[in-house]
Amino acid sequence: MKKKRLIVAAGFTLALTIIFLSGCAQPVTLGGLIQGQQEGIWVNGVGKVTVVPDIASISLGIVSQESSVAAAQSKAAETMNRLMGTLNDHGIAEKDIQTQQFSISQVTRWDNEKNQEIVIGYRVSNIVVAKIRTLDKVGAIIDAVAVAGGDLTRINGISFSVDDPTVYHQEAREKAMAQAEVSAKQLASLGGVALGKPTYISESTYIPPPIIRVSAEAPAAPMPAPTPISPGEMEVSVNVQVVYAIEK
Repeated sequence: MKKKRLIVAAGFTLALTIIFLSGCAQPVTLGGLIQGQQEGIWVNGVGKVTVVPDIASISLGIVSQESSVAAAQSKAAETMNRLMGTLNDHGIAEKDIQTQQFSISQVTRWDNEKNQEIVIGYRVSNIVVAKIRTLDKVGAIIDAVAVAGGDLTRINGISFSVDDPTVYHQEAREKAMAQAEVSAKQLASLGGVALGKPTYISESTYIPPPIIRVSAEAPAAPMPAPTPISPGEMEVSVNVQVVYAIEK
């Protein structure tokens, strides 16, 4: 009998402990939602700002293939130095040139007689990303790089961006919050309740960079006019999720 009483007492104490801890638990944020928050008006707002890019980033470099590693590397180094000099001559600072990829690999072919792959040469690839801050020079720089690198030249693509998007983020954020407030007021009116202050705000920012893919080989002679490149426009987008309280 005493043993049963002890078990019942222990169970009662454990139940009180669980109730106490449950009462002290705080709401936690999970996946953009607040667990435990049952009341409120949940809305999303999107703010978009159209921006003209002021920076072009070009992925370019050289690929050299020879019968030996030493020959391929020597030719690659000589050509790459010439290409880098061309970038510097066009006002691109060293801080705006970053190595993106460097590799030395075997070149093989399948030998049907030996029934195996055999090495026929070695390929050296050296690719950098050059950041161009004067967009009206992009076409001329592409042409100059193609001439400097000759048949080894590789230009893999161009992307455009904004050097300092802070001011555009602020403008898009204001539009997003204004849109969220309009939606919340309409929902409150339709629901016959009074709209309170925001109790939760979450933000996500997105800048989709426009990318132009190009493929260039060295021209036989210097081009009479620069390659036409248009940066166009891009969009800065801010998405907010806002929870408004319902006033009693």
